[in-house]
Amino acid sequence: MQYQVVEEHKPNNSKPITVKKGEKVKLGRTSDVEDGWNDWIYCYRLDSTSEGWTPQQMIQVENDYGTVLKDYSANELEVSEGNIVEGEIELNGWLWCCILNTSDFGWLPKEKLSELNEVL
Repeated sequence: MQYQVVEEHKPNNSKPITVKKGEKVKLGRTSDVEDGWNDWIYCYRLDSTSEGWTPQQMIQVENDYGTVLKDYSANELEVSEGNIVEGEIELNGWLWCCILNTSDFGWLPKEKLSELNEVL
């Protein structure tokens, strides 16, 4: 499905977490309504190279640690109003997208996107 960006988005994490299925992570706090997003948990790689919000459904929680259930990257896209993206996966109010005509993949808040009725 294609979407048009209706509000610019800039990532706020310069080293977003990227993890592989089966990898262990240290768990931080869980998001709530006050954060504006539900069902996310803040994770830290055990080698301390990156951190970021991860969908709860991708983590098997084991006390203060978790096991990643599927390859995941917290990379967010930087987009301007009017950009067109191809959405692939929607989780917890965010959409994993590719900017058309580039190889840039990442997450965007769905509230900053408008679904296009016809394929461009």
